[in-house]
Amino acid sequence: MITRILASACLGLLAASACAADGSAAPPDGQLIRQGEYLSRAGDCAACHTAPGGKPFAGGLAMPSPLGTIYSTNITPDKDTGIGGYSLEDFDRAVRAGVAKEGHTLYPAMPYPAFAKVTPEDIEALYAYFMHGVEPVRQENKPTDIPWPLSMRWPLAAWRWIFAPDPVPPAGGQAAPADAAQAELLRGQYLVEGLGHCSACHTPRGFALQEKALADADGKDFLSGGVVEGWLAKSLRGDAASGLQAWSRQDIVAFLKTGRNAHSAAFGGMAQVVEDSTQYLSDADLNAIAAYLKTLAPADPAATQPLAYDEAAAQALRTGGELGRGAMTFLDSCAGCHRSTGKGYEETFPQLALSSTVNTADPVSLIHIVLKGARMPGTEAAPTRFAMPGFDWRLTDQEVADVVTFVRTSWGNRAAPVDAAEVAKVRKEVGAQAAPVR
Repeated sequence: MITRILASACLGLLAASACAADGSAAPPDGQLIRQGEYLSRAGDCAACHTAPGGKPFAGGLAMPSPLGTIYSTNITPDKDTGIGGYSLEDFDRAVRAGVAKEGHTLYPAMPYPAFAKVTPEDIEALYAYFMHGVEPVRQENKPTDIPWPLSMRWPLAAWRWIFAPDPVPPAGGQAAPADAAQAELLRGQYLVEGLGHCSACHTPRGFALQEKALADADGKDFLSGGVVEGWLAKSLRGDAASGLQAWSRQDIVAFLKTGRNAHSAAFGGMAQVVEDSTQYLSDADLNAIAAYLKTLAPADPAATQPLAYDEAAAQALRTGGELGRGAMTFLDSCAGCHRSTGKGYEETFPQLALSSTVNTADPVSLIHIVLKGARMPGTEAAPTRFAMPGFDWRLTDQEVADVVTFVRTSWGNRAAPVDAAEVAKVRKEVGAQAAPVR
């Protein structure tokens, strides 16, 4: 509570200092607006607040939740339907504390538990950008389709007080980092835990849909992986098979900058994150993120033994040895791009051998991709959007299970097999085409 009072006082002083001598609000300088635009990229505000085919930041994006569909709000500076009437203090309270100007608690689809770590100084820059760098759009907000009584807002206030931390106070008086390496780690931690709100997708949720950890200090659930809209947001910790142990700092930077590296390619929601957000970050910030992520210990202390490539599956596929149903489906539908070696073509068709996506305990992403396909992001550094087609129309649940199991147990991969029931469940959840009848 004390930190909230201090932060509010600071923001009040900032607002007062932004007034001209005649009492009118003085426009911020261009540098502050540009800084705010950069920070909005780092926070990926456009991803949620821009609907497909809609105007930037005008809201209306449908966001499924276990309770019903929530629609993102208009955050353009339109005074009637957007946030044009918000003061700096109103804006700060909404972004970092999850409370709208009208006084109601926001749905935690808005990641204010992470944004609580954003500094008041960065909030001022964001406010300058949204008020002076974004085009006003008159577009009414859509009501949720959450049925009553689940649509009542007062339980959200209790959720907020239990699970959302207090916003951080102003930065003044804090000790400077001891050296450049520590400063880089602190910057990476700030971006990952705060503006980047990586835990919103990459951390598992608890019984009340809260993130089980908001920082590494909260435990090894932090960034250990979570399922979002039928995709597994992989572990960003140091686990050998399913995490980032095999990825160098340069690998992480390349992935965030281009959406691909020697190990993997971005797909699902992460592809949009790269397109809308991380490709625009400075090399210094990308390196800071990578440096911080490489400090995270494995979620499973025993998961430190790296995987080793095994030639057996590649030899069997090449020589036509005794092949099971999954191997035959792989040869027929997958080997042309991913090769019989499972090594794919670097930065074009991702490798399957020793892939952390393949070796995760939860196979949902692999099943999802086989059923509906996926497309890499297009970025300035790597504009070509290589894509994989979906096979939902062509493969039965058992055939998908067989080929996914083959991939998860070949070339040194050590993941558990998949059965047809798991495939049927994912097929329904992601809206894939009905399985063909044989």
